[in-house]
Amino acid sequence: MKTRNLLTPLFASVLMTFGAAQAQADNVVTLRVHHFLPPSSNTQVKFLEPWCAKLSAESAGRLKCQIYPAMQMGGTPPQLFDQAKDGVADIVWTVPGYQAGRFLVSEVFELPFMGISGEKSSRALWTYATKNATDEYKGVRPLIFHVISGMALHTTKKQIKTMADLSGMKLRAPTRLATKMVAALGATPVPMPMPLVAESLAKGVIDGAMMPWEVVPTMKAQEIVKYHTETDPSLPLLSTTTFVLAMNPAKYDSLPPELKKVIDANSGADVSAWAGKVWDDATHTGRQSGVDHKNVFYTVPADELKGWQKASESVATEWVKEVSAKGYDGNKLLIEARALLAN
Repeated sequence: MKTRNLLTPLFASVLMTFGAAQAQADNVVTLRVHHFLPPSSNTQVKFLEPWCAKLSAESAGRLKCQIYPAMQMGGTPPQLFDQAKDGVADIVWTVPGYQAGRFLVSEVFELPFMGISGEKSSRALWTYATKNATDEYKGVRPLIFHVISGMALHTTKKQIKTMADLSGMKLRAPTRLATKMVAALGATPVPMPMPLVAESLAKGVIDGAMMPWEVVPTMKAQEIVKYHTETDPSLPLLSTTTFVLAMNPAKYDSLPPELKKVIDANSGADVSAWAGKVWDDATHTGRQSGVDHKNVFYTVPADELKGWQKASESVATEWVKEVSAKGYDGNKLLIEARALLAN
């Protein structure tokens, strides 16, 4: 009887501890985060994982992320946006421009020689997109807008030094406007998402690729290409790509107010600028992979690039016409975007 009496409070204590742990587990919200790059990518290691860690820390462990890299939840990169919209994933990181023509207003930042650094351009993009492109993002809740810190040209058999060198080359282009730019410069554009680039280079489907340094080591592209062509850093970026971290609205609405505040605190202009800086910082690491592999580098000087700028002016002119045909003031939007970048 004495033993039984001693065990009763101990048993009650165990039950209470178990109940408290179960209640805490029941209060944890797991967010399914889907993206198209490998788990070793800069995107996951330096951007998504730290961002998710902040959500967990600031929510006292009540917000957790389950990250699914490399399209592990199924589908293709162009389908990611609608996966967030339809609730297949809770949060996605994607390139809106993978769906050509759907995000006309926000793609202004992808015009040739438009951007500056990833950090500054990303802050400008948040301000611009949340004011002018809200219709394009109906059905999702944008958390972060950012751009990468520019593109370099990576080729397998031929070094690109002048615009004439581009003639006849099959060059990967990441977005609709990059495709137009590549064509304007005299090359044959081959649009394709990033996951297909390495194999296409290795098999000779393309002669080179327009892509950021950040993904070069992730795709092991430095082992496939031999030449890297960069542009004079005193001029705007050759090209860039717009990204969005977007959340399913129903998932956001299902959160209690205190957890919504955590999501809100990790969204917006400042966080977008941080995301852009992540890509600025990754440029140095990515570039080093080409150096270590003893590849050949060339920087196109400003005098030569003026011809590239002139040849690609038609891309901006066409964009203004296309956006204006949809009922927007394309010229006004272009001026606004450039002003935000200048500031």
